[in-house]
Amino acid sequence: MLDPRPVAYVIGLLVTVLGATMLVPMMADLVVGNGHWPAFFESAVISMLAGGTISLCCANSVPERMSLQQIFMLTTGVWVALPLFGALPLVIGETELTVTDAFFESMSGFTTTGSTVISGLDHLPAGILLWRGILQWLGGIGIIVVAMVFLPELRVGGMQIFRSEGFETMGKILPRATQIARQISLIYIAITIACIITYVALDMSVFDAIVHALTTVSTGGFANYDASFGTFSGPPEYAASVFMILAALPFVRYVQLINGDGGAILRDSQVRAFLGLIAVLVVVTSVVLLSVFPHHWEQAVREALFNIVSILSGTGFASVDYMSWGPFLIGLFFFIGLIGGCAGSTACSIKIFRYQLLFASVRAQLMKIRSPHGVFVPRYEGRPVSEEVLSSVMSFFVFFIVSLGILSVGLSLTGLDNITAISGAATALANIGPGLGDIIGPAGNFAPLNDAAKWMLIAAMLIGRLELMAVYVMLTLKFWRA
Repeated sequence: MLDPRPVAYVIGLLVTVLGATMLVPMMADLVVGNGHWPAFFESAVISMLAGGTISLCCANSVPERMSLQQIFMLTTGVWVALPLFGALPLVIGETELTVTDAFFESMSGFTTTGSTVISGLDHLPAGILLWRGILQWLGGIGIIVVAMVFLPELRVGGMQIFRSEGFETMGKILPRATQIARQISLIYIAITIACIITYVALDMSVFDAIVHALTTVSTGGFANYDASFGTFSGPPEYAASVFMILAALPFVRYVQLINGDGGAILRDSQVRAFLGLIAVLVVVTSVVLLSVFPHHWEQAVREALFNIVSILSGTGFASVDYMSWGPFLIGLFFFIGLIGGCAGSTACSIKIFRYQLLFASVRAQLMKIRSPHGVFVPRYEGRPVSEEVLSSVMSFFVFFIVSLGILSVGLSLTGLDNITAISGAATALANIGPGLGDIIGPAGNFAPLNDAAKWMLIAAMLIGRLELMAVYVMLTLKFWRA
């Protein structure tokens, strides 16, 4: 019988840590003196008591290693429990959000989706703004560890192709995960600090620099203002673009870099494809902006670079309302949001490597049709790709498309128009942030949606962030009978 106690023990510890983290925005509110700090104090006490109690009750049942089923439960359970407790300050605090809205905002933060239901961001207490940034920052580093440790072990969506590079764990998940998290954390913190310093140097206030650095490096996209990143038009857009790109690259390459392998990053075919795609898309978008709209060339390049990188990486910042850029660019933005960054990064969506494997498989099949007696094996970075990996990737694409279709239909049944339903489904499942249209586009938010639609999107954000199959496998009877 499946024993949930080891899973509950780890989740309890993480909830306790999350509760302790709430003391940081509490201190921010105390410093500012806005009287909102009790909401964080109460939430911290509730979280630490609940998490500590769960961990203590299950402490005597922790095995030397977890079973495969327990790892699946842990991966999904963490991404449900932490947003649930993370929503407490939003319910108790000055925002007075409903449970649905608070959980939506918290899940959007922790999955680094960046969709928001809060209007009037410019006037929110400092603690709430900082807490939204912290949620995204924690979710960003969390998904890196999950992508490098858990998903390769679970053979989810072709991620097993990175097992040797993502530090082989040999089934000893928790001890090895701790070692990996330590290395990644130092790099993640260093990039965040560099981003803060850069923003401050570009005339952001210290508070704005901290919050926006947290949401930039996590590719989350929460901002302190209703105008999103449009408040900082100019040089900060270039800086943000650089750090979004850095965050969307594989963090394992940074580990290799600091260990002396300086060429590791550019040898990665994902990185080359990602950077090349950005260059092409920026050129195309800039040309369209210059030919159709009255833009100065520098403004066109800057706006194209920032918004392309933001959507492609899944960050979701917006410096302008690109819904006014015409149908061609609107359609382009929709489709590039379904590409994503590199595996093992904070970036969202389908990921570059899956498209590379898809194209490699299609190419091998076309060559086989042309030469029936030849032997053509799909390759990735010069290495043959196993049938297991290809099958996993193809399954991911099928599940993604089917999920997108079902979710779009479900959202439309709640009364949403087609553009809002389809783009809402895509932005939640790919964890992008803004959708399309007047309601959830870059100039709007998700507050007007009904509760049924919000709960669908909450589920989609969770499923999409955990690469679909890590959640779907738990819905099968065979999983619970194993």
